[in-house]
Parts: sequence; structure tokens; C-alpha cells
Amino acid sequence: MHTTGRKALRGSAFIWIAYIGFIFIDPILDPRPHLWLKTLAAVAVFLPLYLWYFASCNKRSQLWLVVAMAALGAITVPWNSGGTTFFIYAAAFLPFTLSSIRWILTGFAAEILLLCAEAQWLHAPGLHVSWITVAINSFLLVMIGGGNIFFAQNRRSEAKLRLAHEEIETLAAVAERERIARDLHDVLGHTLSVIVLKAELARRLLDHNDPDAALRARNEMAEVESTARIALAEVREAIGGYRSRGLASEIESARRTLAAAGVTLHADAREIRSIGLSAAEETVLALALREAVTNIVRHAHARTCHLRFATQDGVRRLIIEDDGEAAAIREGNGLRGMRERIEGLGGRFAVEHGQGTRLELHLPTKPSPANA
Repeated sequence: MHTTGRKALRGSAFIWIAYIGFIFIDPILDPRPHLWLKTLAAVAVFLPLYLWYFASCNKRSQLWLVVAMAALGAITVPWNSGGTTFFIYAAAFLPFTLSSIRWILTGFAAEILLLCAEAQWLHAPGLHVSWITVAINSFLLVMIGGGNIFFAQNRRSEAKLRLAHEEIETLAAVAERERIARDLHDVLGHTLSVIVLKAELARRLLDHNDPDAALRARNEMAEVESTARIALAEVREAIGGYRSRGLASEIESARRTLAAAGVTLHADAREIRSIGLSAAEETVLALALREAVTNIVRHAHARTCHLRFATQDGVRRLIIEDDGEAAAIREGNGLRGMRERIEGLGGRFAVEHGQGTRLELHLPTKPSPANA
């Protein structure tokens, strides 16, 4: 698990431990010494299991700890109805331990059946298993466990997206270094060799006290200067080429990110050349595309995404459209930042929900007064 995610999970352990207080309700209402002793013993067994679960990074070990919590609940419930809290803890942790929803639901069903069995066969004087207890705690078990399925799946999706971004950034950095090395070799390799040879020749000519040799050395140094200027211009051109690939590079990065999430991107990066973007506009659209792709991967559950550029009535438009779930997304920091950057260039931002989500970014073809 990601370091930040594990710190957050361990921090929440101190909050969730407060629910153990429900097991003390029976001893408080019936303060017999032996009930208090058994309750404290159950808590003493539970706490190491609970803390071990948060400290462990091994899913198999965590699964056995969840099973141990449920078993502790089965042992405790007959004499303390608050022992059902252990079942709820087990149900709450199960979605974070197993990735298969089918097996998670099977675990919930097993816990409910165990509670029903105790209500059927262990209901006797002095025991605290009743059908009301079973009904209430089965409801809580399903609600809390079911809610955690959503949070666990969302956490896994974010982890996959984070890993995909990290892998893409690593691959992109490696590819960029290799490309720079190739280009610099192509641009400077031959040119620097020529400069070295001509400089050596000029030095040898100057060693001769001959006017003709001095003239030839002068000509050689002039050629060195000319060659160096050409090389400098080629290097600047290469660097300029790297700076101008912002949005096109972001489209290819988006293609790889969406592909990692099972989404096919339909786009042609060459269309960028036909809409005449400035460096600032290209940067804003690249950042907007990155945020849109992140939202598609996290929320849309789409299969395809279409990316189109168009210029009409003095407005350049970037349209990002997916065929996923059209649930309304609250405008958070990402969408708000996207809107502010677009509006800062005199543009407009619009989101439409129909059969999927359609995001339109409008930029004027002429500079806005604010940016003139």
C-alpha cells in the first residue's frame, strides 16, 4: 500500500477503536464481577488482533485476523450481547482484506448465519442471544461492511491510477532521456568532431612561421566559428521542439493512462497543429486534459473516450466525451482549477451529463482584453 495511504489507515485506527465501547453496555447494566472479568478478557484478546491488523502488510495474515475477530464475537455473544461488535469489526475490515466482492459478500453471509445459529441453538437462560439482537446487528453488519466495499474499491482504483501515473512518468522520463541523447548525438556529434579537427589543424598551422600557413589557420578558425554557430542554432531548435510538445505529449500520456484502466481513447494529436495554440493555451489545455482523464478513471467506469478539437465562430473548442456513468461530480479543486485557468484566458468551461459526460473547453481565437 502507498505510504500516505497506510499512514491515513493507521491514523483512523485510533478513531475506530472507540466502537469497542458497546461491549461494556451489558456489564454497566448488570455489574456482576464475573461479567466484567469476562468482558475485559475479551477486550484484552481483541486489542492485539485489532492493532496487528493495522500493522500487518500481508493480506493473508489480515484475513486470519478478521476470522479471529468473528470467532471472538461468536464466543462472546452468548454471555454479552455487545460481542456482536466484534462481528461488525470483522465485516468492516473484510472489504479492505479481500478484493473479490463475491467472497466479501460470502463472508458477510457466514457471519449472519453464525449469529442466526447462535440465536437458534444457544438461546437459554443466562445467555444473551435473541432474534432482535441478530436482526439489528445483521443490519449494521451489512450497512457498515457494504459501505466499506465502496471505500475499499475506490482506494484500490486510486492506487492503480497512482501506480499507472508513476509507471507512465517513469517510462516517459526514460524515453525522453533517450530521445534527448539521440538528438544531441545527431545534432552535436558530427559537428563537434569537425570543430575539434579544424581547431587542431589551425593549431598545427600556427606552429609554422609561414604567412600562408597563418592565412590557412585563420580560414580554419573562421570555419570553426561558422560551424559552432550552426550547432548552436540546431540545439536551440531541438530544445524548442521539446517545449512545443506539451499537449501532444499529454494526449499520448492520457492514451496510456486510459488504456491501463480499460478505456480506449479516440484522438489525433496532429489536430493540435491546426488550431494555433499559444504556449499558455497549450499548457492550460494539457492540465485540463489530465484532470479530465483522472475523473474518467476514478468515476466514469467508461469504455471509450473521444477527444476532439474544433474551431468555429471565432472559438476554439476542446471536447472530451466518455460513455461512462453520467453521475454528477461535485466541483472540487481539480474542476475548479480547470475552470479558473480557462476563464483566465478569456475562455469558457462547460460540463454536460447525458449518455456519459461531455466536457467542453472554449478558448477565443483572439487574445482576451485581460491578456492583451
